[in-house]
Amino acid sequence: MSSSPDSGAHETVDRLFERRVEPVNQILANADNVARACHAVSRRFHDGGKLVVFGNGGASTDAQHVAVEFVHPVIVGKRALPAISLTSDVATVTGVATGSGEGLDEVFAHQIRHLADPGDIALGISTDGNCANVLRGLRESGDLGLLTVGLVGGDGGAMADSGIDHVLTARATDPRVVKEVHVTVYHILWELVHVFLEQPGALTSEGAA
Repeated sequence: MSSSPDSGAHETVDRLFERRVEPVNQILANADNVARACHAVSRRFHDGGKLVVFGNGGASTDAQHVAVEFVHPVIVGKRALPAISLTSDVATVTGVATGSGEGLDEVFAHQIRHLADPGDIALGISTDGNCANVLRGLRESGDLGLLTVGLVGGDGGAMADSGIDHVLTARATDPRVVKEVHVTVYHILWELVHVFLEQPGALTSEGAA
């Protein structure tokens, strides 16, 4: 007796959900790392820093999403915080990418050198952790004294072992699943940053201990 069309559809849906369970569970299992990253970001904001976000392709839209969430909170009463996306200025990105002696690998590092301050936060987004220009931007940021955060997928790629201060990994090979987990993580980042900023003493040396 053959299975019904409904049965096949249910099995497909089950597989789609199962593909997303393990990456989410991995983030939950590493909640301490997420919280530490959020706390470190909060301290930089508290001290007057801004958030600089960047990524390629679909991750570039995530970078813009993150920036607008901080600059223009959708939740009434939440504090607006300074953030910029380095992929928003098409003229600068394409200018650097086609510039003599620069090229695509420098599109983020170049902007960081001229727009960022040592007290800022750099958040680089990559679905596999191997985007050369994202890694280059994070390394430049680290050299300049910025707090560096990598939001990556897969096994973390080159960014997993590159001296970045905080690497948060969505452990999936499907870029769609990685993106879904990334959206969840950066919304958690936004929310926890505000929680820390609203707690007296949470960002002092004693509170950070």
